[in-house]
Amino acid sequence: MLCTRCRIRTAVTDDGLCTFCSGTRPPLPDGVMAPVAGPGGWGVATWPRSPVGLARAVTALLGLVIAADLFAIGTGLHLRGLWQGLATDGALNIYTGDGRTAEALYGIAAISQGVALLATGVVFIIWFHRTRRNAEVFDPSVQRMGPGWAVGGWFVPIANFWFPYRVASGVWEASAQTRPDGGRRTVPRTPLNLWWGAWVVSLLAARVTGRLWERAGEPAEVVRAAGLVAASDAVDIVAAVLAILYVRAVTGMQVERALYGRAPDGPAQDPVPGAHR
Repeated sequence: MLCTRCRIRTAVTDDGLCTFCSGTRPPLPDGVMAPVAGPGGWGVATWPRSPVGLARAVTALLGLVIAADLFAIGTGLHLRGLWQGLATDGALNIYTGDGRTAEALYGIAAISQGVALLATGVVFIIWFHRTRRNAEVFDPSVQRMGPGWAVGGWFVPIANFWFPYRVASGVWEASAQTRPDGGRRTVPRTPLNLWWGAWVVSLLAARVTGRLWERAGEPAEVVRAAGLVAASDAVDIVAAVLAILYVRAVTGMQVERALYGRAPDGPAQDPVPGAHR
């Protein structure tokens, strides 16, 4: 059972409070303060909102993206095999019942990918914006772009290859875990950099292979395009796995940071007014 006040740690008292909120925890080091929460926990009064629930939803949806990609790879390779038979020995099974079924399944797989990606994108952006708001509370001095860019940055042509990364970089730096003495541990940005690199590659690959598939007419062209689309889906799976690791890393750091409400180079301070909204 979680604490009814902070919603982070395990409740240990009869009234449902943890050791922090009940005041039974040993005193913290000088300059470090325990979380400040109103009656509703995270997001009330002067404390940021918990990203944990959204992170779990994003992780589950990314799992659906992976499942849809695997389904698309399987149906796509099957369809490719039928077209390859037509290209090599003139087999006409692509026009039979098996061929029509394979094309129908491939179309269903494409729709599943689109629906899964759309749902994941919406929830991910909500999580992304929340972590950016939390970063404003933790350390506004390292933020390179405003909170609004955590949403709008994804929809600006060309700039969407860079703006979200700048937002994520500031979130990562502000969320860096603090030690009990108030110092900051060095947290490598490997999850952030790998996720963003894979995301950009998968986005470009999807655009290129999508155009090749649309333009393919001859059997040999269809075979080549189908193979490249399957490879693009595999890259998307890698990007989804790295996105899960990135989401878990940022969420974990923000929960850790929430335990110590200290600015990185000074004593405890109040969050930026309104940053929790």
